[in-house]
Amino acid sequence: MPRKVKLILNPMADMGRAWKTANDLRPVAQEFKGELTWSGTVYPTHAIELARQAAEEGYDMVVALGGDGTVHEVMNGLMQVPEEKRPVLGIVPIGSGNDFAYAMGITQKSSHALAHALKAENIHAIDIGLMTDEHGRREYFDNTLGIGFDAVVTIRTHKLPIVKGFLMYLTAVIQTIILNHNPAKMQIATETEKWEEDVIMLTLCNGPREGGGFMLSPDSKNDDGIMEFLTVNKVSRPTMFRLVPEFMNGTHMRFKQIRMGKFKTFSITSDLPLYIHADGEVFTSFGSNLRSVNFQILPQALRVVKG
Repeated sequence: MPRKVKLILNPMADMGRAWKTANDLRPVAQEFKGELTWSGTVYPTHAIELARQAAEEGYDMVVALGGDGTVHEVMNGLMQVPEEKRPVLGIVPIGSGNDFAYAMGITQKSSHALAHALKAENIHAIDIGLMTDEHGRREYFDNTLGIGFDAVVTIRTHKLPIVKGFLMYLTAVIQTIILNHNPAKMQIATETEKWEEDVIMLTLCNGPREGGGFMLSPDSKNDDGIMEFLTVNKVSRPTMFRLVPEFMNGTHMRFKQIRMGKFKTFSITSDLPLYIHADGEVFTSFGSNLRSVNFQILPQALRVVKG
C-alpha cells in the first residue's frame, strides 16, 4: 500500500460534474491510512505540473480523477521525472471516453476505482508512446494518437458542449465526414518498411479503443513492447460513413482501404498540415503547419494500478 498519495482532480470532467463525484469519494479517501492530499486543476496542462511536482516531493502514488485528458496530463507530468522517482499512476475514470481506464480494466464506479487504486494490489508496468515533432516538441501518449480524421473529430468534440460520452464523439464523426474529408499524401516509415499513401486517417494504438466506443485496434495491448498503426486510405464520404459501424464493432480490418501493422518506431512526412490528438488532447489544430513527426515506444516505462 502506498504511503503518500496525491489525488489530482479535473473539476471540469464529466461536463463539470466531477466536483460532486469527488465529494462522494471523500469517505473512501478518509479511510486511507497514509498521507493523502487533493489538488484541483485550474487551467489546461495544470495536471502536468501538479503530477511532476508530486513526484519531485516524494509521493509514491498519483491518482488522476477525470477523463482521458486528465490521465494524459498526469502521465506526461510523471514521465518528466527519472524512472526511479516516478510514482505509480492510479485512475478514477470520471470523463467522457475513459478509454485508457477501459484498457486497464478499471471499473467505471468511481468509489470502487479509488478504493482499488489506494490498495495498489495490482500494479502493472505499461508501455508509453513518445512523439517528437519537427520542432523538437515532445509529447507522451498512453492509449491512442490520431492524425487527420480522428484528430479533427477530437477538435470538434470540444465544440459540442451539450452532448457527452459516445454520442458526442459520434456527432463529431458525422460532422467531420461532411466538412473535413481531405486526404494527405504521407511518406510513412517504420523500422521495417517505407511507403507513400493518400491517407484520410492514421491512428497509433497502444490500447484497443478510443472515442468511448470505437474499437480501432481490438488486439492492442499496452504491455507487449510494440504498438499497432491503422491507416484509412483515400475513400469516398459514403464509404467513410459505411466504416463508422465497422470501427465501433472492430470489424473494419476486412476493408481493402484499411491498412494495419505493428511498429516500434514510426515517422511521417505529409504534404498537408498534420492535425494531431494524443489521448484525446489536441496537440495541433487548425492553423498549424506541422508536417513531420517521429514516434517511438518506451517499453514498461510507467507503473499503473490495473483493474
